[in-house]
Amino acid sequence: MVDDMGYEGVSCFGNPYFKTPEIDRLAAEGIRLTDFHSSGTVCSPTRAGLLTGRYQQRAGIEAVIHPVADHPEHRKGLQRSETTFAEVLQRAGYATGIIGKWHQGYPQNSQDYHPQNHGFDQFIGYHSGNIDFVSHVGDHMRHDWWHGRRETEEEGYTTHLVNHYAEKFIRQHAGKEKPFCLYVGHEAIHNPVQVPGDPVRRTLERWDRWRWQEHSPEERIAKLKGMTMPLDEGVGQIRKTLIELGVDGNTFVLFFSDNGPAGDWPDSDDFRGRKGSIYEGGHKVPAIAWWPGKIAPATNSNEPLISIDVMPTLLDLAGLKSDTDLDGVSFRNVVLSGQSLPERPLYWASLSNGGNRSEAVRQGPWKLVVLHPNASPGTFENSRTELYHLSEDPGETINIAAKHPERVSNMLKQLRLWYAETQATATKQPGGWLSTAEQ
Repeated sequence: MVDDMGYEGVSCFGNPYFKTPEIDRLAAEGIRLTDFHSSGTVCSPTRAGLLTGRYQQRAGIEAVIHPVADHPEHRKGLQRSETTFAEVLQRAGYATGIIGKWHQGYPQNSQDYHPQNHGFDQFIGYHSGNIDFVSHVGDHMRHDWWHGRRETEEEGYTTHLVNHYAEKFIRQHAGKEKPFCLYVGHEAIHNPVQVPGDPVRRTLERWDRWRWQEHSPEERIAKLKGMTMPLDEGVGQIRKTLIELGVDGNTFVLFFSDNGPAGDWPDSDDFRGRKGSIYEGGHKVPAIAWWPGKIAPATNSNEPLISIDVMPTLLDLAGLKSDTDLDGVSFRNVVLSGQSLPERPLYWASLSNGGNRSEAVRQGPWKLVVLHPNASPGTFENSRTELYHLSEDPGETINIAAKHPERVSNMLKQLRLWYAETQATATKQPGGWLSTAEQ
C-alpha cells in the first residue's frame, strides 16, 4: 500500500507527467482494478479497515490518529480486541511481517497498539503518520524508526529502507515450510516532500516544510517523480525477487493506495476532491493484482471494490475464515476468473482534523454525498445532501438531488442506519470528538 497516491499516480492509470515502468509491468502481467476504493479518505481509517476487513467506524478509528498530544484523536489506536488478517494467517502457520508505515496508535500512549500485538511476527518501520525521509523524525516530533519494539537509529532514505527490508523478508521466508504474508506500507508519496539526496526537513525541534505554493509546476512534478520512482523500483524489486526465488506462481501481490492525492501534488485526474474528501478523488485509487499463472495478464476489471475487501480475499485465497463478521467480501473470483460480485452498497464516513464530518453511500451508479457545513466539531449538524450518477457523471459535477427526492430520502436513511449500526458495537477508544447530534 502506497501513501497519498491519486488515481492517476502511475502511468498505467493515466499519469501524464512520467512513466512508472515497474508498476506498469505489474499491470501488464496482471489485472488493473479500475473501480477500487479506499474505505477511508485519510491514512489511519483506511489502515484500520484494511487490517480488520470491517468498516473502520467499528474500530473507533474514523479520523487521522493525530500527532498533537492534546488533539481529540491523538490517544486512539487499534485495540487488541480487533482481529486482523495477520492474526488469522499467523494462527494458520503463516510468517507475517509489516515493513513501513503503521499509523494505528502511538506507542507512548499504549503498547497495545504495537503491530506485533496484532499478528505481525516482524515489524520494521514507524508508528506515526509520516517521518522525515532522512532524519526519520515523525510528525509527533520524535524519532520514529523501529526494529520490532526497539527504536533504532539507522541511516537511509525511507523508501530505500522499506524496499530493502521487504526484499529481505521475502528472501528469509520464500520457499520455506511456512508460507508468508507481507504488508508493505510505503511512506511515499506522503510529505515531507523529499527526494533522495534532499536535506533533512524535520528535526526534533522544527519542521521546515516544502511548500508547493512557493514552487513552479515543473518543480512540483520533479519532486513528485523523484519520490515516486524509488517506490516504483521497489515494486519491481519485489516482483523480480519472487521470480528469482521461484515462488511467483504461488504468490498473490496486490498494489493500491490508501486514499486520494494530497495537496502537495498537481491534480491530474478528472475526479472531484482530494485526500480527506468523500468525493471520488478522495478515495478512488489505482489498484493492481498480480499472480502469474493464475491471473490473466493485461486484463481489467471495473468491479466496484473497496479496501475492506482485502482481508476476506487474503483469507479466501489461504482457505481460511475469520472468527469475526467482516464487512468486506472476497474478490478472489473477480481477479481469477472475471466474475462479478452481487451488488452491494459502499459507505464512507470521514472526520477531518478539525472535527468536520462528511459521509457518502454508493448504490450501483448512484452516489449520495452528505456534507455538514459550519457544524460544531464532531457533530452531524447542518446536513446538506447531493446526488450523483457516476456512470453519466464520474466527476460529480452535476448535483441531481432535486430531481430524485425519493432516492435521496431512501439513500440517506440507508446511510444513517449503517452508521448507527457500526456505532452500536463500536470499539471504545480514548478521547474523540463529542457528538450531540442525531446519528
